[in-house]
Amino acid sequence: MTFFSSRHPKFRSPTGPVPSGSSIHFRVTLPRNLGCSAARLIVEQEGQPAQLRDMFWCGMNGDDKEWWECDFTPPSPGLYFYLFEANTCRGVQRLSRGERGLAIFGGTYRWQLTVYQEGFQTPHWLLGGVMYQVFPDRFAKSGQEKANLPAGRSYHENWLEQPDWRPNEQGHITNTDFFGGDLRGIQEKLPYLKSLGVTCLYLNPIFESHSNHRYDTADYSKIDPLLGGEEDFSALCAAAKELGIRVIIDGVFSHTGSDSVYFNREGRYPEPGAYQSQQSPCYPWYSFRNWPNEYDSWWGFITLPNVNETEPGYNEFINGENGIVRRWLRAGASGWRLDVADELPDAFIDNLSAAAKAEDSDALVLGEVWEDASNKSAYGVRRRYLLGGQLDSVMNYPFRDAIFGFLLGDDPKNFAEAVENIIENYPPQCLNLLMNHIGTHDTERALTVLGGEPAGSRGREWQAAQTLSPAQRETGLARLRLAAAIQYMLPGVPCVYYGDEAGLEGYRDPFNRGCYPWGREDESLLDWYRQLGALRARCRHILAQGNYRTLRAERNLLVLERFAEQEGEALLLFVNRSERPQSIVPLNLDLSGAALVLGEALGAVTVLRPYGCSVLKINRKIQKRP
Repeated sequence: MTFFSSRHPKFRSPTGPVPSGSSIHFRVTLPRNLGCSAARLIVEQEGQPAQLRDMFWCGMNGDDKEWWECDFTPPSPGLYFYLFEANTCRGVQRLSRGERGLAIFGGTYRWQLTVYQEGFQTPHWLLGGVMYQVFPDRFAKSGQEKANLPAGRSYHENWLEQPDWRPNEQGHITNTDFFGGDLRGIQEKLPYLKSLGVTCLYLNPIFESHSNHRYDTADYSKIDPLLGGEEDFSALCAAAKELGIRVIIDGVFSHTGSDSVYFNREGRYPEPGAYQSQQSPCYPWYSFRNWPNEYDSWWGFITLPNVNETEPGYNEFINGENGIVRRWLRAGASGWRLDVADELPDAFIDNLSAAAKAEDSDALVLGEVWEDASNKSAYGVRRRYLLGGQLDSVMNYPFRDAIFGFLLGDDPKNFAEAVENIIENYPPQCLNLLMNHIGTHDTERALTVLGGEPAGSRGREWQAAQTLSPAQRETGLARLRLAAAIQYMLPGVPCVYYGDEAGLEGYRDPFNRGCYPWGREDESLLDWYRQLGALRARCRHILAQGNYRTLRAERNLLVLERFAEQEGEALLLFVNRSERPQSIVPLNLDLSGAALVLGEALGAVTVLRPYGCSVLKINRKIQKRP
């Protein structure tokens, strides 16, 4: 018996997150033989006393159950947690949260209610689109001559060779080998990105830095000279916009490089930095325990000194009217991705978001968060990323984990729960902009995860020597097609990590950061990604903001649905993760008249091929949940 489901409008209306001031109707159904004489909703806004709402008897539900109901209006944004109590012939009985948002008697878990600011809006230009992530040194090289390149770098002559991974003579990993990818090279490849259906290009750091990853910023005001100059950046953004592609850039604001114009530990820059002089205007940005050699640094890396983000001088430098955030939006960027958002104080994110929106109300502010961002706690503080005034959305690692878990043999119900839990917790305007990736510069390549042997605790030497065997690669490619199909169908925006669509392999950093294999792509896989991009464009009215439900998640079969209720149209995705054929019946779905959009035809055929999938479009009113 279902006593209450937080995900079903029969029991909670509306479901999901709500704006503050919205009335929510709660209903529970209880067995008549419990002799319930009173029932209560107990709801607590975090940090506030619990509130009780008496529920009222509202009639019978069949012959042996009864309805109890009440309304609740959350007065302000925040996280609320709730459960129910009933006075019964067996004493006070508690209804708490069980699996899949369903109620159980007993237990201590509560349901989460996310309440966001009334009027909270996010940019519309990304809705229904496709993102593409580029590691700038490794995507495309124009051959443009560069001047004034900083000292201390080495350069690969062979574009296709492996990145350096061995420590130097002092035993340090320096990340100072470069392949020479640049902004003009990216601009030259914009027609290629357009062919994939890309609408948003996300660039890893582009500012002057002295490592190939550029997360050790040396000068926020300058493009790294190996990438080009500010005019190259503006030209890239303008050319991309003509093709319907926006550009967002990486903001690394929790730390700088020690080898920077601000800290200047290595003495590269002529003006004294915080390491050299306590009179430096940048000195207050940093926390020295014993100046100059002992200071707070990012995860103990002395090359990455932490900054005090709320120090007035630093905050003005980044978020002021003429600060870094607004400057690069003026130069052509359409938004920022915030590195390690959980290490940025709330006040700093507030200021950054306000600065970005003041410069461009349509600017995107997206954060790196690896967990459920709606209830994330960091350094003892519950974060309010998605409640309005901070992030528009986040990187979506939970969906990545769910996709890989399903394809590698986990219980399919865990996939359904992971997806539906995020949908239940994230405001819809954030949900629809989620950066749904299955690989990034911080993770192993998707093809390697899906086809290769897990690296586990093995070191760089083992990882460097690995390539997929022909059999492993065949399996990995089959699973990657399925992973991408799921990724492109889920709520949010799929993000392709450069080269995944071409069949790049690689374990952890730096092996996941090889150069794009121009002229050596896996053409079949590339065609699959182009078909997925075309699907996103053709069915944007469904995928941009359409509802989601899991129709089947058991054994080797996953069936999910995206639907636009007003248009009366739906997309159904059928996935067989097995190397054996998989029946899709019984499913209680009438597929007559369904149009094949992608994959293999079904119709009268009710068996999916090994590692098969099918996307069907149904032009009718949506059936109720089976």
